[in-house]
Amino acid sequence: MLETVLRQEGKYPMRTDMEFWKEHRRQRGFGFGPLTEEGQKWYTLRSVLNQKMLRPVEVKMYMGSVNEVVTDFLVTLDEMRTQTPSGNMVNEIQNALYRFAFEGISYILFETRIGCLDKKIPEATREFIDSIGVMFKNTVITGVLPSWTKNVLPYYKRYMESWDNIFAFGNKLIDQKMLKIKCRIEKGEEVRGEYLTYLISSGKLTKNEIYGSVAELLLAGVDTTSNTLSWALYHLAREPEIQKELYQEVIGVIPGQSLPSAEDISRMPLLRAVIKEILRLYPVIPTNSRFLVEKEITAGGYYLPKNTLVVLAHYAISRDETNFPEPNKFIPQRWIRENRTQNNPFSSIPFGYGVRACVGRRIAELEMYTCLSRIIKKYEVRPDPTGGEIKSMARIVLIPNKPINLQFLQRKPSYKESGSSSSQMN
Repeated sequence: MLETVLRQEGKYPMRTDMEFWKEHRRQRGFGFGPLTEEGQKWYTLRSVLNQKMLRPVEVKMYMGSVNEVVTDFLVTLDEMRTQTPSGNMVNEIQNALYRFAFEGISYILFETRIGCLDKKIPEATREFIDSIGVMFKNTVITGVLPSWTKNVLPYYKRYMESWDNIFAFGNKLIDQKMLKIKCRIEKGEEVRGEYLTYLISSGKLTKNEIYGSVAELLLAGVDTTSNTLSWALYHLAREPEIQKELYQEVIGVIPGQSLPSAEDISRMPLLRAVIKEILRLYPVIPTNSRFLVEKEITAGGYYLPKNTLVVLAHYAISRDETNFPEPNKFIPQRWIRENRTQNNPFSSIPFGYGVRACVGRRIAELEMYTCLSRIIKKYEVRPDPTGGEIKSMARIVLIPNKPINLQFLQRKPSYKESGSSSSQMN
């Protein structure tokens, strides 16, 4: 039924109207981004944003930046370990991974480091990160309160102020990059760079459209990476045999001090299967939606009139035993080609489908594969012996219901790891 709906979504798919986000843009005079724009304008915007984000050959350009951020994250992880009595425990690993994800996507979008992994996080960066949490929390609260409460209760004011802080931080970095590009052009120098330079120099988007797009890309690029990696480490810690198998795969492809390349990632099927299985169990967005804007359809024998809002229950579908045997178990081998059973490909689509699929999918995957492979290569991950079972809960995105605490034991290099590789050397 879900496949029927998505295959008939038309050229300009429309999700639930994000009116609260749009309200801020209208009041402040900012352009809409890929999450808030609709129709022809959305299609034009996505066509520009896709250029440097969805083409595999373009995404490979970011590998050096991703490895650089992962290297700094591993230093942070070491520092967190040594601050605990055992010297191995890392408390609330999801918070550290959130900072990693923020630094990674910011480095790609802004082409500059913002200090999320510094020992002392810059005040502006900390305020920026905190504002995103405040914005999401108050989006939920203001969304259920009647409109007359906006000027009576504090939630709407906090919501608007948090968005103001998010845009102020991003816009400042964008303006700085615009000034640098302008100076280069005036000097007759070649303008070179990656994502933000491309958006600015292409001339295809207005300044306001760049502001709105970058702000929304930042939000979309953090939870996918941080939450998925948190769940992956949690399950690998509880399944030592799978972790051991993954470790052997990683050191076989990237031995010694070498860093993974994009080509190396393609040679690690279990690594990719682990991430795929985690996204099946914990889709970042547990439900999505589509308006039937073009025509009425029939799905599963049900007639759905035009303009019907259809909720897509990804979490429920991906844990349905008719699609996946033992659906609540972490079994990454089910995604390995020789083990894979035939199931409807729409039974697990954590990044969406079609032209409205996640624009940052390939970058998120690159970050997750790179970070997880290097963590497993350096550490043996074990569960917190006092932690107990952790479950998921929905707060717009799917998150753990309590902190994930894990032990990270430094691995001793094996003979296999001491080899050399043609990959990039550290």
